[in-house]
Amino acid sequence: MFGIKPIFWVLINAVVSFAYLFIISKILGKKQIAQLEFIDYAVGISLGSIAAEMSTDSETPFYYYLIAMTIFLVLALLVSLIGRKNSALKRILKGKPSTLIYEGKIDYKQLVKCNIDVNDLLSMLREKNYFDINDVAYAIFEPSGKLSVLPKGNQKPVVIEDVNREAIEQSSLSNVIIVDGAISKSGLSEASKTEEWLFEKLQLKNEEDLENIILAVYDDKTDTFTVHYKETR
Repeated sequence: MFGIKPIFWVLINAVVSFAYLFIISKILGKKQIAQLEFIDYAVGISLGSIAAEMSTDSETPFYYYLIAMTIFLVLALLVSLIGRKNSALKRILKGKPSTLIYEGKIDYKQLVKCNIDVNDLLSMLREKNYFDINDVAYAIFEPSGKLSVLPKGNQKPVVIEDVNREAIEQSSLSNVIIVDGAISKSGLSEASKTEEWLFEKLQLKNEEDLENIILAVYDDKTDTFTVHYKETR
């Protein structure tokens, strides 16, 4: 059976670690929660791990853990302070934005560098209410892991002043036909097309030509393709 004393110290350590971790979080500010960057993530994981160890360790003096958490707090504040004054160090510690879509075209090298595939990119765009990649002029992957999107001029959000100036067309989804060099069977089916039609439409000679395509989107209204290649043509 567990003794009363060890359980009592576990309880005390857990309360102290929780309270101290709460104080540290208040000192670090809302940014730790709102925009988790590389250095913030490392500090948060480390502090949480130390606090968890402290709450269950009844043998090591609890102030050892408080000292360790305080050191992480000081380091985080120092990095934040130095980063404000030194842009080069800030880029190293926090990373820099990556442009995934530039002038309406996917940058395949940046996708690979950020370890993002096309489906991830399309999902992030949908979260930003862009269901058609043809509507996007620029997409920037921020160090915080969020995606910033600049739409093309004719796809910018409608404001009240625009309502009486022009009619708002009914939206429709384009068909994603090729993703990462593979033909989407469901996309072809939705467009009521065949693989033979696809190869002829895009003038694909063989499978190597197909593998060079990151994304191909078909608009059945205009009977046109928007194609993004791994290598610029």
